[in-house]
Amino acid sequence: MTPPRLHSLGDAALVCELPAPATLVQQQQIWALAREARQWPAVQEVLPGMNNLTLLFDPLQVDAAELEIQVLAAWPQLDAAAIEGRTIEIPVAYGGEHGPDLGDVAAHTGLTPAEVVRRHSAGEYVVYLLGFLPGFAFMGGLAPELATPRRTEPRVAVPARSVGIGGAQTGIYPLVSPGGWQLIGRTSLALFDPSAEEPTLLRAGDRVRFVVESVHGA
Repeated sequence: MTPPRLHSLGDAALVCELPAPATLVQQQQIWALAREARQWPAVQEVLPGMNNLTLLFDPLQVDAAELEIQVLAAWPQLDAAAIEGRTIEIPVAYGGEHGPDLGDVAAHTGLTPAEVVRRHSAGEYVVYLLGFLPGFAFMGGLAPELATPRRTEPRVAVPARSVGIGGAQTGIYPLVSPGGWQLIGRTSLALFDPSAEEPTLLRAGDRVRFVVESVHGA
């Protein structure tokens, strides 16, 4: 696989980026590099992103040029086996007040609302990373025909647990938040509980299936 493009971010961070588009194979390589870099004494924090990895390091122990050499030397040797993720089923009430944009997604894709629901719930999704909000999972696996641009006017407050489509991705808002994704449903499951031993329901590498609980307006 093509090695990552490397560039410094300040004096104590190195960004490793892979070319677009983000794929599961590339994300697995990012996870493998993250596992390897956590063992390097000079690396203080490892931050996997979508198709990229940021390494925060101690500049008194290593400089960026030396760390770049270490990354490029490790890259061909990485074991990019998939993270042992769990399979999580997410029940979803689609359409109606829970998914006010289901009709808009149907109109954009040329499908009926019922067919949007069928195809969305038929997919198997992989959590690439958590970000944006605590417990917000960026997932790969959305059927290409369901890809829909974000709303031209974002909402000031998206209800917690809303399931949406934003471009070529689907995701779930764990908390009330501003947002521009197209809302097609809502789940009853809590995605983030700060008092729990594991505060987030999902983690990188998990496989997600959406289960139709009900459909309104289809």
